[in-house]
Amino acid sequence: MSADLGRLFGEVGAVLLDFDGPVCSIFAGYPAPQVAAELVDVLRRNGVDVPPDLASEPDPLEVLRRTGATGTQGVTRTVEDALCDAERRAAGTAEPTPYGREVIVAARQAGLPVAVVSNNSAGAVTAYLTAHRLTGYVSPVVGRAYADPKRMKPNPEPIIQAVRMLGETPGRCVLVGDSLSDIEGARAAGVRVIGYANRPHKAEVFRSAGADVVITSMSAIAGVLIERPAG
Repeated sequence: MSADLGRLFGEVGAVLLDFDGPVCSIFAGYPAPQVAAELVDVLRRNGVDVPPDLASEPDPLEVLRRTGATGTQGVTRTVEDALCDAERRAAGTAEPTPYGREVIVAARQAGLPVAVVSNNSAGAVTAYLTAHRLTGYVSPVVGRAYADPKRMKPNPEPIIQAVRMLGETPGRCVLVGDSLSDIEGARAAGVRVIGYANRPHKAEVFRSAGADVVITSMSAIAGVLIERPAG
């Protein structure tokens, strides 16, 4: 695997990171199911008849996605605002991913710019990077489009936006992500992709979806980047 990673990083000029997973666990101290339940309460307070499967949905991003697909724009904005507030609070208790920081620092020391492309809000990402003294290493931050969840990954739009802001071509960028939406979005955007299988069942799913390389620890990337000559 290290040889595959070495070849891949020899062919790219920029690193794109998903946020929740490769960088940190944003909801480690403010659990995602709690946030999702709070968003469901927001829907009910706004007169939405919430079906049972949505009422029990543990993923706040999925609550937003489904609201955007079936609700009015006003309700979608209300849920978006509530989720942004929750994510900013969650950033204060987020748990850093082992070797996530080392990947960011080593990439920059190797001359590779680093961007974050996330389905979380840019405000939450920036709050985390600021708290962990990483803002000087990461630019740009491309977060979730406001109240327009259909533009979240696997839609390739935010990935393409980050590539353009970096001034690179898609084939010269690699995205590191821990979800199928990252793999699918990267493939659609034409960028290389590393699947971070932070749970055992993900590895084969990512391979089947077309990930260039699959890793189980961010340390694998950090090791390759540390050995890369400074750029």
